[in-house]
Amino acid sequence: MAVYTTRAAKRDRAVAVFGAAGHTGRFVVLELVRRGMTPIAVARDAAKLAGFADLGIEVRGASVENPGSLDRAFKGAAAVINCAGPFLDTADAVASAALRAGIHYLDVTAEQPSAQATYDKFDKAARDAGVLVIPAMGFYGGFADLLVTTVMGDWHFADEIRVGIALDSWHPTRGTRVTGKKNTARRMIVANGRLTPVLQPAAEMDWDFPEPFARQKVVELPFSEIVVIARHTRSSELRTYLNRTALGDVRDPATPPPEPADENGRSAQTFLVEATVRNGEHVRRIAAQGQDIYAFSAPLICEAVQRMLDGKARLSGAQAPGAVFDARDYLDALAAQHHLSFVVAGG
Repeated sequence: MAVYTTRAAKRDRAVAVFGAAGHTGRFVVLELVRRGMTPIAVARDAAKLAGFADLGIEVRGASVENPGSLDRAFKGAAAVINCAGPFLDTADAVASAALRAGIHYLDVTAEQPSAQATYDKFDKAARDAGVLVIPAMGFYGGFADLLVTTVMGDWHFADEIRVGIALDSWHPTRGTRVTGKKNTARRMIVANGRLTPVLQPAAEMDWDFPEPFARQKVVELPFSEIVVIARHTRSSELRTYLNRTALGDVRDPATPPPEPADENGRSAQTFLVEATVRNGEHVRRIAAQGQDIYAFSAPLICEAVQRMLDGKARLSGAQAPGAVFDARDYLDALAAQHHLSFVVAGG
């Protein structure tokens, strides 16, 4: 993993990262430093953060079982990024602590029940406090919402929205495996304009992705993006599909965790996400490519925090990113930073 040096602390730019000892959390801490913000690395076991302390990054210990420890850990921060799953276990406590402190809250959950519960519980409190609560601001969740919002453009309604996700491999982290065992709730899609459980067995089909993936076998497997997109986008149908290659990897207990393949600690994994939006006979598409879904979640969520602290968010409350930010400008910024490439097509 690349080594960075911190700048002088700026308390109005301080961001607490809960779960900083985890795989995604470490990427987030270093991305905050790269952007000139001041991370506060927080974990249950502060000893696991010794590498950050050696870089001059402040480290603090806290646990969701001890609300007082969270209050102390988030003191002086302007926002909290929760990277500690399963989020069904952590989101409520960490978001509650953020609201007690009167600061923004974000997480990277892929869990639909967690994202929905965060929206339902914290919207009013966040509005009253004048802050933002944005769950699922990661690869699964907020990313698809930004893509769909961009391609929707001036449309206020869609007859059908489909999101196809293709990974050349999926080497899951320990956190992903633990979350998968914990998250046994029925997965939801939008059908006939309402959130409804996906049918079992899950539908399978062929999806013609752009190169380099081309035609892939995909399975209907919705993540938190369904809840996030439905938060502010009206559609009759909203469905998500994952390619068979990735699903086979993540379901195989022998698949190893990700390994670094470059100087930034990213794995060699590549991804492509395509969203199609249909309104009558008109179809619009957007396709985005990048590297390492876990590492990519760091610039994705840190871009949101930076925009919040720069006063570029349109609303307060519990929101989807597409409702808060200029989605196309957001994707353009990620592309300019070489984290992403994307193409929009259709009329």
